[in-house]
Amino acid sequence: MSAFRQFYQRASNAYSNNPRLFNLLVITTVSGGGLLAISNISAFADATQVDVKKKKVVVLGTGWAGTSFLKNLKDPSYEIEVVSPRNYFAFTPLLPSVTNGTVEARSIVEPIRNIVRKKKFDVQFKEAECYKIDTVNKKVHCKPTQDNNLGGTGEFTVDYDYLVIAMGARVNTFNTPGVVEHAHFLKEIEDAQRIRRSVIDCFERASLPNITEEERKRILHFVVVGGGPTGVEFAAELHDYVIEDLAKLYPALKEHVKITLLEAGDHILNMFDKRITVFAEEKFKRDGINLKVGSMVTKVSEKEICTKERATGQTVSIPYGMVVWSTGIGTRPVVMDFMKQIGQTNRRVLATDEWLRVEGCDDIYALGDCATINQRRVMEDISAIFNKADKKNTGRLKVDDFKEVINDICERYPQVAIHLKKKQLKNFHNLLKNSQGDDELDIEKFKLALSEVDSQMKNLPATAQVAAQQGEYLAECFDKMDACEKNPEGPLRFRATGRHRFHPFRYQHLGQFAPLGGEQTAAQLPGDWVSIGHSTQWLWYSVYVSKLVSWRTRMLVISDWGRRFVFGRDSSRI
Repeated sequence: MSAFRQFYQRASNAYSNNPRLFNLLVITTVSGGGLLAISNISAFADATQVDVKKKKVVVLGTGWAGTSFLKNLKDPSYEIEVVSPRNYFAFTPLLPSVTNGTVEARSIVEPIRNIVRKKKFDVQFKEAECYKIDTVNKKVHCKPTQDNNLGGTGEFTVDYDYLVIAMGARVNTFNTPGVVEHAHFLKEIEDAQRIRRSVIDCFERASLPNITEEERKRILHFVVVGGGPTGVEFAAELHDYVIEDLAKLYPALKEHVKITLLEAGDHILNMFDKRITVFAEEKFKRDGINLKVGSMVTKVSEKEICTKERATGQTVSIPYGMVVWSTGIGTRPVVMDFMKQIGQTNRRVLATDEWLRVEGCDDIYALGDCATINQRRVMEDISAIFNKADKKNTGRLKVDDFKEVINDICERYPQVAIHLKKKQLKNFHNLLKNSQGDDELDIEKFKLALSEVDSQMKNLPATAQVAAQQGEYLAECFDKMDACEKNPEGPLRFRATGRHRFHPFRYQHLGQFAPLGGEQTAAQLPGDWVSIGHSTQWLWYSVYVSKLVSWRTRMLVISDWGRRFVFGRDSSRI
């Protein structure tokens, strides 16, 4: 027994003096003498105890841009905190379908915690509204959105190292009197649910026995303001709802229903191909939807909407039962205050550079509907570009001397490629030769060659497609932030030395849809390919299902569509 104690004491001392020898002995014994790779567990434990301060990234908003950023971010070296008044992501392209019961509201929303819990790192979420951004102290001031009766301390602040502003936008009323008080918007889930209840209220009210014939016609007059994709799709969805479902439930009211679409411009869907615009206008006329173009709304009262007809200059009063306002987007108050703080007072939305950084703020990014890219003009840097190519400082360059900087010019200034395509020129060399016809240029000839390039600059549309691509791009930039700090991958800095850290953001247009009702949809796809009809409707179904953020929402939406085909749309007021 004493011999065993002596052996145990020696073994214990040996392990204390050299623990790796003991690990090797045990592993070798268990493996039958084979060679195995082992790691020192105690050393790993010590390494994990090293306190490495992570950079804190605060994301404001859970819309298309914010959610896309969160889904695509992979680097676990950041501490992520999300602040939003909504604890879910909503698939907004299907909001018009929610207004008539084709799709249920819960089918197109995914809780944000469901999305971020799949990440390999912790993401904190705060359901609150940001009301102030403090760039000096790097803090965002927030207030809770829950019922005040729940108690709590109220307002709080969140520190950040990097701030991602993805708060979206609000509806633009153009300061038209009465719009906020009397019109419905179609921007959020709650808006779609209110519209759905209001439609049913109008039919139930009109079916009461004490309503006069004139009043009944007014109540059942639905007015849609705005001939863009949202307004057109809602008018089409409402028409289908009335014809296919409500007419069966309220047969005595069918003849009194009227749908009017007001558009201030000359045509609806003016951002689409002309063939789609013509088809949509003709279809609406066949369906009995009253289309009034050149009508600018001047006032909305409780029972009437006033318009000014551009053709005659006359003001017309239109009685209505419900108005849906869909005329573009406006800036949120917190973003407007932030813009004043950083000196962007004369802009409609936040201005960013091509890397989505807010101009004047290196650690703040803005994407989605609340921001626009302020693309740099070629003519602002024309001298710097020329000097970068003129390595011998001769003041004159041959066309071939631009070879080393051509790719950087086209990447830094995307309007160059658009201009080449418009002029049907194969490359940058052809542009320089085409302007003067000779192979040698001085600075003045170079300026003349590129003088029309900046006319091709256009702002990106405020769509879900743009916001989603921006979120994905920014996540990729954050993932390779450290690597690109050491080895920049972007184009040349023409006004300085070296290269930009990242490639600039480039939007890739994948096409757009315009559902027109009656199981017909118009699509404008890349390459100016236009498709209209029933087959395009099935393409619309397929694309939208694939873009939903989870298999749960995909199954719910598909089941809603199937239920509608079999049983029709639900008309319950809930």
